[in-house]
Amino acid sequence: MNCETAFRTAASHYLHQLTAQDQGTAAGDAAALHAMRVAMTRLRTTIALFSPMVEGQELLRLGAELKWLRAHLGIVRDLDVALERLSKIKLKGTVKGAINDRPWKQERDACQRHLTRALRSPRYRRLIKDLMAWIDRGDWSRKRSKEAIERRAAPADRYCADRLKEWRKKLLKRSRKLDELGTRKRHRVRLANKRLSYAVEAAEHLAPPEEAPTRAAMLKLLRRAQKALGQLNDDARRHALAAAFGEDGLDGSDLVLDAKQKRRLLRKAASAYQELAELGPPKTSNG
Repeated sequence: MNCETAFRTAASHYLHQLTAQDQGTAAGDAAALHAMRVAMTRLRTTIALFSPMVEGQELLRLGAELKWLRAHLGIVRDLDVALERLSKIKLKGTVKGAINDRPWKQERDACQRHLTRALRSPRYRRLIKDLMAWIDRGDWSRKRSKEAIERRAAPADRYCADRLKEWRKKLLKRSRKLDELGTRKRHRVRLANKRLSYAVEAAEHLAPPEEAPTRAAMLKLLRRAQKALGQLNDDARRHALAAAFGEDGLDGSDLVLDAKQKRRLLRKAASAYQELAELGPPKTSNG
């Protein structure tokens, strides 16, 4: 399979997954929202994976529109995660601080209304239509330069293998001294981790089969790091949201992580990256 066919197949698949959840998401279904957000991330990862081939003016415009949609999805999802944690600790009866969940629920409802309007708007319908057209016959597919033609015709297995090695190297570089990174830089590591893990999954049927065992081991480590970094990111988002709602006294409550829990999560992520570095890139018969 060449890169042109591989990109169209993967991008169309994830776009279909995204649109399959838009009605449920518009209706306020939290599970549909999560699935839609995951599908969007996988679609954006696929675009990034093949970015040297598909970059152009159309992608710049579509990328801006995808960011618009992602912002609407993201804020509601953040509130869902916070409310889910609050609900669990209330059921356990372990709330140490008096956390009022009413403003969180009110904000969730307000953000859901904005999201619903966005998903039922002409802007959203136009975005999906334009994405379908771009994947099928966008400006990237009409470039006639020798370099563009070669990129589209390149074997997808070798291209994806090389791209994954490149992204893995960048992630390991960013994750150095993880315990010394601030919230923003650690968030960038988490995004790079998520991008690589989704790319590994997307390349499952594209990259050379002899690399499968190493890719499976890599994915296991990436998921371990992603879980730890995700919990730290959720905690930072809860702090930011609470401040916006006037809940400044979260420290000491079970809604947020304490210093010991944060250190443990950082150690888990750092350990996963250390094992990833020792694992090395996938080995192939071509070296």
